[in-house]
Amino acid sequence: MDSRRPASVDEEVAALSRSADRDSLFMQASLILTGSPEPVAARVRNLSPGGMLAEAGVRVAQGAAVEVNLRNVGPVAGRVIWVGEGKFGIAFDRAVDPQAVRRQVVQQSDLPPHLRRTGLGTGPLYRRR
Repeated sequence: MDSRRPASVDEEVAALSRSADRDSLFMQASLILTGSPEPVAARVRNLSPGGMLAEAGVRVAQGAAVEVNLRNVGPVAGRVIWVGEGKFGIAFDRAVDPQAVRRQVVQQSDLPPHLRRTGLGTGPLYRRR
């Protein structure tokens, strides 16, 4: 058994990300890559508080700074810690709540009339999973 300590910050972040609980999911997010003016659409394959596995039709470099726009959370800065065939791992600079990202926002107009709130204010309703 290899008990060596991680040699770099990247290895340490990767080790922490792998040990965290991950939510497997399939959703879209937009990425802003360093040096690219336009956001890129990416598929999120799994998500943990410390990072995510993504797929995108662009080439990314290991160590590149990125900003991921996650549903219900907003923009989260991070960096690419590994790159594989069409997939890459991102370590976030701050922890996120994967359950908040998964939560579906339901508008009043999406509900049948008998379930709509009246006089209680306007704001999104959250569907519990």
